[in-house]
Amino acid sequence: MKKIFIINGSHPFAHSGGQFNKTLFDTTISFFENLDHFEVKFTQVGDNYDTKEEVEKYKWADLVIYHTPIWWFQIPFGFKKYIDEVFTEGHQNGIYANDGRSSKNPNINYGTGGLMHGKKYVLTTSWNAPKTAFTLDNEFFNKTSVDDGAMFGFHKMNDFTGMKLLATHHFHDMEKNADVPLELKNYQVFLNSLIDNL
Repeated sequence: MKKIFIINGSHPFAHSGGQFNKTLFDTTISFFENLDHFEVKFTQVGDNYDTKEEVEKYKWADLVIYHTPIWWFQIPFGFKKYIDEVFTEGHQNGIYANDGRSSKNPNINYGTGGLMHGKKYVLTTSWNAPKTAFTLDNEFFNKTSVDDGAMFGFHKMNDFTGMKLLATHHFHDMEKNADVPLELKNYQVFLNSLIDNL
């Protein structure tokens, strides 16, 4: 049995109701629950959670799936709080042991103290920015991709724990020009593509 831990980093704030990421979250849970050979646990970061229980979910999982909107080019503050609290609880308790360096040679091996080797993660993000903002000359992100730009630190955070990236899927122009049925259809194709790589 493959063990899937799904996290919805979205939560209501100001004009953001978090409905699209909630839909993705529910879709992902249903997708894996309806397949044989998968067990599923999940967390909605806007709800109450126990940090010790969340650490145990990370330790239990073979695959972690993160869903998050992007607010001001970063993950939402509630999601950041969740990561800070849970990963701190996981220090020397299944998530990471240390930063990987030794006092004998502190200049090398930074980022090699993770305890979650053999686990993988998936990241989905949703943006107001259109895809062309990342791909066209003279547009806002200077032809830098989501993964190499705004989410680079998020990927390095997971790498620090020992987890390796399985795949990403980014949703663009979700405020002003969203075609939600098409996005969900494409997302189903993406989910199916994960199965062969698990």
